[in-house]
Amino acid sequence: MARRRQQRTENLRSLVAQEAARLIVDQGVRDYYQAKAKAAARLGLSNEASLPKNTQIEAAVREHQALFEGPGHQRRLERLRRAALSAMQFFAPFTPRLVGAVLEGTADAYSAVCLHLFSETPEAVTLFLDDNGIPFDEETRAMRLGRRRTVNFPALLFEAGDTPMDITVLPLNAIRQAPLSPVDGRPMRRASAHEVAALLG
Repeated sequence: MARRRQQRTENLRSLVAQEAARLIVDQGVRDYYQAKAKAAARLGLSNEASLPKNTQIEAAVREHQALFEGPGHQRRLERLRRAALSAMQFFAPFTPRLVGAVLEGTADAYSAVCLHLFSETPEAVTLFLDDNGIPFDEETRAMRLGRRRTVNFPALLFEAGDTPMDITVLPLNAIRQAPLSPVDGRPMRRASAHEVAALLG
């Protein structure tokens, strides 16, 4: 009986993960918790135990893209990585690192190129954008630097052609230790311009 109940729970989690992946890829829902809560509601589930882990949702996103997008996904990913490399060359004075869906290979039609820049002051980056005539929006982003430590950092949003750019400005010493990933709680994977160029072959 217990095994059957556990199997049923796992099946429900899989269904929620698949629906959450569809919401992320097809409708641009960016927050994993919001996606799985919305997916559970659509499936008529209210039990928190039926909610999958973020890693399950990321795996479902990969499966969804492979099944429904095929070569189109790879073309989009290459285009976004080339845009990322161009932006990283532009931001070279700030030791840029690529993070997020474009690096991980799960970017969809709604994904921005996400970069971490490192500077003594955030104003150095905003002045750099101003000097280059690039309009941008500012917001604050909370990032986990430890299991019990969350810090707000400035984020700058702008368009490079038809590609959305999402820049988080971190202090210089943050290049040594990446913030924790919202997906698996481990230090975020980050790539230098050289590593992104290698991804592009």
